[in-house]
Amino acid sequence: MDDLSEREEEPERPVEADGTAYLFKALGKIIKVLRERAGLQQKELAALVHVGEDLVSSIERGVRTPQPDFLENVDRALGAGGVLIAALPDVKEALKRARTRHPDWFRDYAKAEADANAIHDYSYQGVMGLLQTEAHARAVFAKRRPLLDEATIEKRVADRMARQQIFERWPSPTFSFVLDHSLLLRPVGGDAVHNEQLGRFLEIGRLRTVELQVMPFSRGEHPAMDGSFTLIHPKGRQQVAYTETYGHANLLTDPELVRICAERYGIIRALALTPDESLTLIEKLLGER
Repeated sequence: MDDLSEREEEPERPVEADGTAYLFKALGKIIKVLRERAGLQQKELAALVHVGEDLVSSIERGVRTPQPDFLENVDRALGAGGVLIAALPDVKEALKRARTRHPDWFRDYAKAEADANAIHDYSYQGVMGLLQTEAHARAVFAKRRPLLDEATIEKRVADRMARQQIFERWPSPTFSFVLDHSLLLRPVGGDAVHNEQLGRFLEIGRLRTVELQVMPFSRGEHPAMDGSFTLIHPKGRQQVAYTETYGHANLLTDPELVRICAERYGIIRALALTPDESLTLIEKLLGER
């Protein structure tokens, strides 16, 4: 979907007025110091705690939120003697506050997404926030009009990266994504950023919890040409759908409207390339670049 929180109104309060971001940034700096004292590279620490190198990098820079189990594992791996574990009560409280940082209109979607058993998305004009790289997200927000100040851009990038921790949750939700072919060709942020974004598609598409497909130009018309949408199965609740047109977000709960979205999604998945074909296409495009 075209950037699910890109069109937010002005923040409800001063950016990060509750201080949660500063706590996470401070923890990131502490982790970096401990890692360097231990003589480890980011990729080496990532291997020790069984996460991706990009997660370690993002947490050290304060862009992504460290989860309690991550802090516990890092504390043990670096022999920190409980320095990071001592911060767990404050981290858990900060995480509770962080969950309410989205604006009113987006909050219902954010809660449904965070609690989802399954997420299915068709992205037409822009890459869905869950799939964006940090650099891609920053490029999108930097081009927003009216212009955002740097602090707001950084906050929104951090919020977006924090949402992506859903891929690390276990038991994992089921994910499927259908990308319009145009998203593979539009170099948002420039060639280097776009190459990284293509790599991100491959990384996500190879997860065993994810089915990623491409709707190629060769298919011509299809039932969802009027825009992106997301289907979500929140825990213990009926399936809902999320749509967004310029400046207006809609969380659809009416069973008939949700059924229509689900019907469209089933058809476009049938028309799209298979997951293996889609990954092969992305690999080819990345190689050509």
